[in-house]
This record gives sequence, structure tokens and C-alpha cells, in this order.
Amino acid sequence: MAEQRVQRRLASILEDDDMTSDRDMAKGGLTRRALILAVPSLLVPGAALAALAPTPGSSEGPFYPVRMPNDDDADLIRVEGAVREAGGDILRLAGRVLDANARPIAGARIEIWQCDANGVYLHPGDRRRASRDSGFQGFGHAKADAAGHFAFRTIVPVPYPGRTPHIHVKVLSGRRDLLTTQLYRAGHPQNPSDFLFRRLAPDEQRRVSMAIRPRAASPRPAFETEIDLVIGG
Repeated sequence: MAEQRVQRRLASILEDDDMTSDRDMAKGGLTRRALILAVPSLLVPGAALAALAPTPGSSEGPFYPVRMPNDDDADLIRVEGAVREAGGDILRLAGRVLDANARPIAGARIEIWQCDANGVYLHPGDRRRASRDSGFQGFGHAKADAAGHFAFRTIVPVPYPGRTPHIHVKVLSGRRDLLTTQLYRAGHPQNPSDFLFRRLAPDEQRRVSMAIRPRAASPRPAFETEIDLVIGG
């Protein structure tokens, strides 16, 4: 009701202003009409103004685990019981899980899976599994903290025949699937030819692209990146 009264009052002012607007404009003045027309943008709720664009979804792909590995923690470089760490360049993948109003989704389960440094997945359907790196976990999960933060220790994704480098991501709340997507290496030369990446609009591509930078003081090549996973309404 209050909103309707405001709208009726604005309409009345605009009618009165029509009789004087031409004279005011000739004087170079700012009419009441110009001010009133700006009011609706001021009445938009703050949450709407702060809305974040959702992370675009993508195919799960054929290599989601048939069954969860015994070791599925957030450190994919080291497998429990293995004598060595995984090959490849280390990547610290961190970020936040947020809703469209930039509020953290605490307790969300984040899953990632990707091929190893040889381009092979931990999956019986990968025909190249004979060359799989047994030191790479292949799949892991983390829980978002109270501020929505999560972090993984994995490897910088590598290409394999037919695909540009990418990391699969799934976000769940309980058993509810909130998001399934793929993250790409920003600026990788194979991105434009990848059949999934090129389906995305330019702004969507930016929202799933990881800007990877070197980490200092590491005994082996190591990199880091941060990315927000925004869950749409």
C-alpha cells in the first residue's frame, strides 16, 4: 500500500511538472521530472543491486566416479598409502561458494575431479588407464566454512585428446545438486577450439576461467588460483 501511495504521488508531481519543464530546461535548470525519474533506481532493494551473475553450469562429463575412492579428501596430490606424490605442477585451488546476493553457503560440499598429468581419469571408462598416475587421487571433496571458503591441493589441469585443460566441479547441499560446471585455464590456446568452452558467452567464459599464478618458495613448480562459485536462484 505504501508503495502504491508513493507511485500515485509521483504521478501527480509529474503531471504538475509538465507545465513548467519547458521553461526550466530553457533556463538550464534541473526539473523535478528529471529528479523523480531517478527515484525508482533509488528504491531498488540493495540485494538486487548487489546481485552476482551465477556461475554457468556445464556437463558432468563421462568420468564422474562410479564409486568414491577410499581417499577423497581435499589433497589430491597425496594418496593415502602411496609412496610418492602425484606428478604435474601443484595447484592450490581456493574460492568461495556464494548465492546470488553474495551470501556464503556454509557447509556446501564441493567436489572436484580431473585427469592426471598423463591425461588419464580415475575411471574404468578411460581406455588409457594403463598409463594412469597412481599417485594422483583424481577426485576430492571439501566443505565450505562459515564464510563459504574452500580450498584444494591438486594439479594444474592438462589437455588430453579432444579437450582443453579443465577441472570438473560439483556443489551440493545435502543430496541436492546446486551446481555442476567445469573450470578452465584462463587464456589457454586450446580454449577457443574446445566444444564446451566455445558454447559459453564471453562473460560466462570469464566466470569459469582460472587465472593461475606462480606460488613463491615451493620445492617444485606450484601455482594458485581463486574463484567464486555463485549459485543462481
